[in-house]
Amino acid sequence: MMCYGDVMVRTQLQLTEDQARALRLLSGQKGKSMSDLVRESVDLLLREEARSSAVERALNAVGRFRSGKSDIALNHNDYVAEAYSERES
Repeated sequence: MMCYGDVMVRTQLQLTEDQARALRLLSGQKGKSMSDLVRESVDLLLREEARSSAVERALNAVGRFRSGKSDIALNHNDYVAEAYSERES
């Protein structure tokens, strides 16, 4: 579980009857409290959102920079080696 601090904040939320019933059942099956399951679910949602946001930023960067070279895919190792040798000199 992700840790955002040691302090727990009491939060009230409303679930549908079906959600509450399913969560109660899952809680019993897993031997975890309903609160633990809700916190784990929130952590999962936050991780997915962070990952999704990072992917979106990366995709927005694609195509923004132009080298003027048409053979980057084929000769990228040569270009990287060239860039590093220029850096060292």
